[in-house]
Amino acid sequence: MREIIHIQTGQCGNQIGTKFWETIASEHSIDLNGVWNGEESMKATQLDRIDVYFNQASNNRYVPRAVIVDLEPGTIETIRQEKFRDFFRPDNFIHGQSGAGNVWAKGHYTEGAELVDSVLDIVRKEAENSDSLQGFQFTHSLGGGTGSGMGTLLLSKIREEYPDRMMSTFSVVPSPRVSDTVVEPYNATLSVHQLVENSDMAFCIDNEALHDICFNTLKNPNPAYEDLNALVAMVMSGVTTSLRFPGQLNADLRKMAVNLVPFPRLHFFMVGFAPLGNPKSAAFRKVSVSDLIQQLFNSKNMMAASDPRHGRYLAVAAIFRGKVSTNDVEEQMLNVQQKNSSYFVEWIPNNAKTAVCDIPPQGLEMSATFIGNNTSIQELFRRVNEQFTVMFRRKAFLHWYTDEGMDEMEFTEAESNMNDLINEYQQYQDATADEEMAYDGDEYMEGDYAEGPMEGQEFQE
Repeated sequence: MREIIHIQTGQCGNQIGTKFWETIASEHSIDLNGVWNGEESMKATQLDRIDVYFNQASNNRYVPRAVIVDLEPGTIETIRQEKFRDFFRPDNFIHGQSGAGNVWAKGHYTEGAELVDSVLDIVRKEAENSDSLQGFQFTHSLGGGTGSGMGTLLLSKIREEYPDRMMSTFSVVPSPRVSDTVVEPYNATLSVHQLVENSDMAFCIDNEALHDICFNTLKNPNPAYEDLNALVAMVMSGVTTSLRFPGQLNADLRKMAVNLVPFPRLHFFMVGFAPLGNPKSAAFRKVSVSDLIQQLFNSKNMMAASDPRHGRYLAVAAIFRGKVSTNDVEEQMLNVQQKNSSYFVEWIPNNAKTAVCDIPPQGLEMSATFIGNNTSIQELFRRVNEQFTVMFRRKAFLHWYTDEGMDEMEFTEAESNMNDLINEYQQYQDATADEEMAYDGDEYMEGDYAEGPMEGQEFQE
């Protein structure tokens, strides 16, 4: 089996992670004691690929292959005491005592570095128990200290040890209007610097976009973190569907990355989920494939605060679940591409991949998950970069980082790496098919660029 090891770090990573486990456990009819209790007719389907995420213990018990890490005991104690106390393996909880105090350097260099070896031991054990390890998935946030600092430290250490395995991260990026901590721009910039080098796929999620979806689409007037986490868990369960269930067209982590990442550094994705709508009106409508696709490409459905209409798609993947006709899916996807050709780069033909799985998520007849590699994700990095520059110019709050032994050069490097990333996205957004690009070592020399779609132009559905 193609196993995946799941690692959650920091408060945000742990909350999203546990919600994800709750979601997929219920999809495989595994209760929170790790025992399968589904219908006999579904047994083969639900347990066929259960090994991808679960280890099987001696007493017919399924144990999540999860490593749960934090630098302070609070969040982990909550997970241990609540309904999950018999679900996760007790050895796989690791926590420090002092916390990272929202400082990336503490998570990456001091507090986190002390804990990292014991985490790697557990990861090693999990990897040795696997038949054929497919890769790792991380859940963390980029704004705090543990998820960003220690999360990226683990990422680079595991990358060193398993260089040929896939690394995918579900990263919660700082949102434009809501800021939890004043040093978020520093933490996020230093983390992106690491993610560019060490991860293969980064699914970018942001609290504000999730908040807007809850408020505007789901008509929930005051959403709690629980509601936001449920949205993220739906997307994570959608992205991993084809790894967990047999389907008509299957994609695994590597196939997905091969289809979505045209250049190794440009692996930051926007994600979306459909159908989303007011739960009260769900009984009054029937969802069709074209409805799903229409909603997937809608900018209001994106879980990161950047508008796909301001950029162009380098590649797109859509994963459909339920009794869906493959023919229908292909036709509708082609239709969207032809109508909106200016939003897809023309120098990558057939850049929309679809996967179909017969088993719908709980409570829905059919659903779809969207993963898009769009150049407009640079808006997100631009925003963080501007905030970073304003503070870094005055060296505000810098002593918290230098006291942990960091050098100012690291900040300058991270900033220039982020600037390079933004420029690369811009360059491919402007590139056209007939223009010659002179290849010069690493970088492309810029030719004469034709315009991409104009800002504010509407996406045709």
